[in-house]
Amino acid sequence: MFVKVCGLDTVESARVAIEAGADALGVVMSRTSPRRLTVEAAATIVEAVRGEVRTVLVTNDLPSVQAADIATRLGVDVLQLHGRRYAASDFLLARERFEHLWRATSLADSPDLTVGAWGEEVLLLDAPSPGSGEQWDLSALEAGRPRGAWILAGGLTPDTVGPAVTAARPWGVDVSSGVESSPGVKDAGRIRAFLDAVRAAS
Repeated sequence: MFVKVCGLDTVESARVAIEAGADALGVVMSRTSPRRLTVEAAATIVEAVRGEVRTVLVTNDLPSVQAADIATRLGVDVLQLHGRRYAASDFLLARERFEHLWRATSLADSPDLTVGAWGEEVLLLDAPSPGSGEQWDLSALEAGRPRGAWILAGGLTPDTVGPAVTAARPWGVDVSSGVESSPGVKDAGRIRAFLDAVRAAS
C-alpha cells in the first residue's frame, strides 16, 4: 500500500520515514499550519531525499499559480492543493505551470469523488479540518467510494490505521499529526510504528 508521511520537519525525520518504507514525503507551506516551512527549509528536505521517494508540496492557502511556481522552484514531484480554497479553475491554472497535481478534499465539501475530475492524478480524502488529527466517519464511504488512486487521511495513527485500511480499502494512506510528539514535530518511533501497522493491515 502507498504511504505518504506529510508535514516533515527535518531531514532526519524524512530519512527515518524513507528507511521505514514510506513511498512519498510531504512538506507543507500553508500559513496557518504548525507544520509550515519556509521555501529554504522545504528545499533542504526535498534536496536531501531527491530520487529516493516522491516529494509533495502541500498547501491549502497559497494561490494555485504561486504554489505551482514554488513547486517548480523546489523541484518536488507533486503539488497537492488541499481543501475548499481551490476550485477546478485553480487546478487548470496550476496545471499550466506544473504537471503533477493531487487534489485533497473532505466529504464535508461534497466533492466529486471521481479521481481525475479536476485533472489530478491522485485524490486524497481528509477530515474536515486538515492536519487536526481528527478522525472522520468512514461509514460515509459505504454510499460510494473513489475508484482508482485515492488516499485516506485524517486522524490516522499507528493504532488506528489498520482498522481504517480494512474499513475503507484505499489505494494509499497519509499521516501527519499521527506520527508527532507535538504539533509539527515528527517522532521517529511513531513513524516506524505507523509503517509497520500499514504493512500488517495490507
